[in-house]
Amino acid sequence: MKRKDFLKAMALLPLGAAAMKLNTLHSLTDNLAPTERMPVLFLGHGNPMNALEDNTFTQGFQAVAQKLPKPRAILCISAHWETKGTFVTAMEHPETIHDFGGFPKALFDVQYPAPGSPDLAFETKKLISSVDIGLTEEWGLDHGCWTVVKFLFPNADIPIIEMSIDYTKGPEFHYALGKELAALRRKGILIIGSGNTVHNLRMAAWDKMMTPGFGYDWAIAANEKLKQLITDGDHKSLIQYDKLGKEVQLSIPTPEHYLPLLYILGLQEKDEKVTIFNDELVAGSLNMMSVKIDKA
Repeated sequence: MKRKDFLKAMALLPLGAAAMKLNTLHSLTDNLAPTERMPVLFLGHGNPMNALEDNTFTQGFQAVAQKLPKPRAILCISAHWETKGTFVTAMEHPETIHDFGGFPKALFDVQYPAPGSPDLAFETKKLISSVDIGLTEEWGLDHGCWTVVKFLFPNADIPIIEMSIDYTKGPEFHYALGKELAALRRKGILIIGSGNTVHNLRMAAWDKMMTPGFGYDWAIAANEKLKQLITDGDHKSLIQYDKLGKEVQLSIPTPEHYLPLLYILGLQEKDEKVTIFNDELVAGSLNMMSVKIDKA
């Protein structure tokens, strides 16, 4: 929304509501002033039970967090929020969504009571010009978000919004949309994509869950290919992942866990390096590979 249109809409509101909108505009100016460029992260979230664990993966998240500048807020693109159209959460207090079944009660008892940020939601909507971004209070923080962010910021004191994945759009759309978020990095916003690069649940060997590093040959091959392309900065090939061979097709049978990576790659700038961590296969057909992009 352009400033003049925003002010025109404000004029049609009752006096109290208009004052609230003016306060919001003022707080946006105050809270989202320029900062140094923030890193961006793609986090392989894997099994929700990781939220209760102290393991190699959770320790990897914690280690990365120690080197992060403290963000003003977080924007998370999670594999577990697919919509028709693109939306961002805009409530003050997002709920912790337990969007899974068959797990112990202890996992359902976990709460991550981070505040939301209507200011950031509005700023994100204003920033993106290629599509209309919907603001919604109908979601919250799903497990693709809170099960990993809780290890980065255990005090739940950083405001978070989520951005949905439009399931009607192809990978080029998601990569380009990621690029449109770039200005947020210089306003103190940490952008996180949460998914998995190798994610074939139907072929998972659940009896091998406790065997560290176990992977099918095709999953190992796909992981190495994707990792090399990420390291090389070959974004074109990563966008056209359906052309990367049978191993990659088996690893990405549906796109929702892969697409958050494209948002993060779209944000990579020419002077930035890629750091890969948590690079381990689980249950044969799942990978926890995670990516940090920041200045070289």
